[in-house]
Amino acid sequence: MPTTPPPAAPPPPAVTEAADALAAASRSGVPCPPVRSLLAKGGIADAYAVQRLNLERALAAGGRRVVGRKIGLTSPAVQRQLGVDQPDFGALLSDMAIPDGATVPAGRLLQPKVEAEVALVLGRDLPHEQCTVADVLRAVDFALPALEIVDSRIAGWDITIVDTVADNASSGLFVLGASPVALTAVDVRAVRMTMTRDGRTVSSGTGADCLGGPLNAAVWLASTLASVGDPLRAGDIVLTGALGPMAAAGPGDTFEARVSGLGSVRVAFAPETPQDTAGTPDAPEEGENQ
Repeated sequence: MPTTPPPAAPPPPAVTEAADALAAASRSGVPCPPVRSLLAKGGIADAYAVQRLNLERALAAGGRRVVGRKIGLTSPAVQRQLGVDQPDFGALLSDMAIPDGATVPAGRLLQPKVEAEVALVLGRDLPHEQCTVADVLRAVDFALPALEIVDSRIAGWDITIVDTVADNASSGLFVLGASPVALTAVDVRAVRMTMTRDGRTVSSGTGADCLGGPLNAAVWLASTLASVGDPLRAGDIVLTGALGPMAAAGPGDTFEARVSGLGSVRVAFAPETPQDTAGTPDAPEEGENQ
């Protein structure tokens, strides 16, 4: 006779409190203090629990769906800075996607920064806990240049690994280029990237600067997600990590990234309106790869 599964245990109070703080910051547009002190006992495991809780809430509210994942902390320098030895990940939701060449409305984000990446779009599932590069090569339908617009609900980007994981890996929005390229036509490890802000170069790098290559990052993500029972699926978008340093974005800025072999991708930020001036603390001007 079938039995009813027991109800899931409620999250620890600290996880709920941190999730509430981040959600309130997102709704209000006012960044919150770091949440790491709330999660000191549980560390990264509790941070991912916060991320899952707010993701579940977003999906339960309706009108949004998960369309992929992003990989962060692919830079060894940032890993050393935050005291970790591996990347992190967050979810990409359907309402985070911005068309190539579009303008981000004023007030949509709190403390945006922009970085250029290689995006992979899957044509097959990646269900194995010990994923290989060959598995990823078979699964990827095509690659695209991408801009990730990272954001932080934490005031002044005062983050540790716990803060950024809890905050959905500091996700904001993302922009995909419009011309898909098969992996047989490009070596994503060897691509060269240049990103400009209002025509001036603010970031550059190569595919190898992303965890030794975007495929390495995808292997890590596929293996990690499969190990927790939430594998990558056909149709998922994977933002594989920054190819160079991020750059702060302000009202009226226009960013364009050119990635050799993949083309270009562009996004603008709407000019500031009077009601936007009473706002949030300024974020640091430039940062490291996320």
